[in-house]
Amino acid sequence: MRKKIAVVGDKGSVLGFKSVGFEVFMAATQQEIVDVMTTLCKGDYGIIFITEQAYVQIPQIIDEYKESPTPAIIPIPGKDGNLGIGIKNVKKNVERAVGADILFNED
Repeated sequence: MRKKIAVVGDKGSVLGFKSVGFEVFMAATQQEIVDVMTTLCKGDYGIIFITEQAYVQIPQIIDEYKESPTPAIIPIPGKDGNLGIGIKNVKKNVERAVGADILFNED
């Protein structure tokens, strides 16, 4: 069975993803984000890209699915800029996988 890919966030940040074939869900308020993410997480989605601005509003959903193989919930920068959440998650996952911080930068 083939899993779908979704993108969640404000209209200005996610609309462009429609052109590459992703399913786009526009959500502006915290309740809209919770409602959309609850539906998507229980649906047939393998990957859910979500703007960082929306991601920080749903910690309970993130915690519930962070150990599940699907859906993979991946924060992406929104139109308002990068909050650094995506790279922090990549770093944390790499540390867990290899047992060391490979992104450590000694100045």
